[in-house]
Amino acid sequence: METRYLAFEQTRLAVHVTGRGPLAVLIHGYPLDHRMWLDVLHGPLAEQRTLVAVDLRGHGDSPWCGDDVHPMDLFADDVSAVIRTLGDGPLDVVGLSMGGYVAQALWARHPALVRSLALVDTRSRPDDEAAKAGRDAAIQTVVEQGRAAIANGMLGKLLAPRPERDVRALLLRARLHTMIESLPVETIVADLRGLRDRPDRTPMLAGITVPTLVVVGSDDRITPPAEARQMSAAIPGARLATLPGCGHMTPMEDPVGFARELGAFWAGIAAG
Repeated sequence: METRYLAFEQTRLAVHVTGRGPLAVLIHGYPLDHRMWLDVLHGPLAEQRTLVAVDLRGHGDSPWCGDDVHPMDLFADDVSAVIRTLGDGPLDVVGLSMGGYVAQALWARHPALVRSLALVDTRSRPDDEAAKAGRDAAIQTVVEQGRAAIANGMLGKLLAPRPERDVRALLLRARLHTMIESLPVETIVADLRGLRDRPDRTPMLAGITVPTLVVVGSDDRITPPAEARQMSAAIPGARLATLPGCGHMTPMEDPVGFARELGAFWAGIAAG
């Protein structure tokens, strides 16, 4: 895997590239970075696509840019700059959770850059008032108690329940904890403000004209399967894949099943 640093105006983004074939960009969730895609980057999908895992501004190897808020449209514009730099046409876009919001914003703002969409453990509707209050409470928590408090509060929601001594589950928890604790507090705050204030993309779904795959874990408590079914039903021709036994982090919890579903989706596009 090769790490490249791309500079755009006052932004410097790290992208992590592996594989061969047409380009596909992978957009991570909150409060994570490209490391959530490691199993995907080193798996069979690299035989079908050149995989580009982006570290959004302030995440992973991309420095925080001093922003007080990270709107999804801002992230989408950053990803569009990556696509224009690395590719010569539209490419496949895969986004998990917050990355799914960014993928939807990318379609809304730069549809010519999108060949297909994979919306993973995400939703189209905005935060309701209770969710917005939760974002504000999380901001207060991270400012007053630090990143470990955010990590400890999220891990039980991100992953499906596993036996207490399940080694793989322990490793996944450790990887997630490491990612969250490596983020600047300023990044977490800016993310939370952007998530809280993101627009409703539901009216846009009927206008998506590229092949779309919606993926959800059967035990996802953050963006439940019912919402994934509603999204896939609203997008013309969309395909729904539910991965059994997974929570919110399907590419990490079941990388084999995730690769199978995404690989079959991409193969269908090529045959298409």
